[in-house]
Amino acid sequence: MSVERDNKKHFHGHRERLRQRFAKNGASSLQDYELLELILFRILPRRDTKPVAKAMIERFGNFTEALSAPAHLLEEIDGLGKRAIIDLKVILAAAQRFSKEEIIDRPILSSWGELLNYCKKQMAYETKEQFRILFLDKRNYLIADEVQQIGTVDHTPVYPREVIKRSLELSATALILVHNHPSGDPTPSAADIQMTKEINNIAKPLGIIVHDHIIIGRSGHSSLRGLKLF
Repeated sequence: MSVERDNKKHFHGHRERLRQRFAKNGASSLQDYELLELILFRILPRRDTKPVAKAMIERFGNFTEALSAPAHLLEEIDGLGKRAIIDLKVILAAAQRFSKEEIIDRPILSSWGELLNYCKKQMAYETKEQFRILFLDKRNYLIADEVQQIGTVDHTPVYPREVIKRSLELSATALILVHNHPSGDPTPSAADIQMTKEINNIAKPLGIIVHDHIIIGRSGHSSLRGLKLF
């Protein structure tokens, strides 16, 4: 019992000092592991969370990658059980939902920075390729954001006619195609370019505009429209 009380005292003061530093100076005053600590305080109230947070950063590299890491890898961190990992994923989902709301009810093309930020939060740290489509109306407002396919670490099957079929079902007049490269390198492949051209060739006669195909990687993004590849 006395050991437990001593252990509590050991990190109680540290927790309070970290909270006060955050309250006074904000998140920019904290290192990645310290921000993780603040989150873990509530999730692991009886544990010293500093070594847990440091282990996460050492294993995954930074705050975002630590929070986005697959559950089976987070389980390898000493101190993180299944319930704690679920709580971390709830926090990640909340952050992703928040970023999505930043692009709703405004023209997508006039908030390109927010769109890229949203896509990075949704996809940059996924371990499998995802192909998603942003369906837009004639004012370029978002109608729907749908993940059409989930593939392997380096390939996602995409069926251009299915993309157009879904566009017509939603009465979309414009599309933004997005997929991620789990390797981290957003350079478009020959298959990416060919698939984009095929979708564009089917969409154009139907009056559907393909604004762009964005590839998301940990190291940045590529715009096939910006690279003049279709």
